[in-house]
Amino acid sequence: MANHIIIFLSLLVFTCSFALAFEPSPLQDFCIADSTSSARVNGVVCKDPKLAQANDFFFSGLHLPGNTSNLLGSKVTPVNVAQLPGLNTLGISMVRIDYAPWGLNSPHTHPRATEILTVLEGTLYVGFVTSNPENRLISKVVQKGDVFVFPIGLIHFQRNVGYGNAIAIAALSSQNPGVITIANAVFGSNPSIPSDVLTKAFQVDKSIVDTLQTKF
Repeated sequence: MANHIIIFLSLLVFTCSFALAFEPSPLQDFCIADSTSSARVNGVVCKDPKLAQANDFFFSGLHLPGNTSNLLGSKVTPVNVAQLPGLNTLGISMVRIDYAPWGLNSPHTHPRATEILTVLEGTLYVGFVTSNPENRLISKVVQKGDVFVFPIGLIHFQRNVGYGNAIAIAALSSQNPGVITIANAVFGSNPSIPSDVLTKAFQVDKSIVDTLQTKF
């Protein structure tokens, strides 16, 4: 009887392993995003690889400073599959972030990517918050040449704490990492989240919620 149980469990493990198997690597050299296709898939449809050309794998512009003359004093210049079709299915992208003195890349999260940030110029105060229930802030002041990682899905931010402009380059582990800016998502959703929900969630007066919703 014991032998029968062992054989059954072995077969069960083998069956589950087979059912959960998947191909983690691309099945072709590349899959250039075809922005003209109306097909809907989890990603972007590939165009005919015979039509591939160098410009499908090329982007120019990260040497140009971003315009930081806004309320936050920062500008993110993305290079993801929307700007560089050759990134499709390759699982990587990047951004350039420019910061005016005391500029802020406000708290946000990337639902599909871990981010690794390298400071090119200036001094940044960076951090992320761990998940519930700890909600612990892990933060550090980083300088030119320093690298900091923001784990996938966690809320994070950067602030220029120097007196000059700052620049950073960040790589992300998705060709389309997505970004959810917390203040915009909560107070600027369309349609708006009911004010009574936000009033109770943030434990503030309705007038404060109304004011914040007008700003976002």
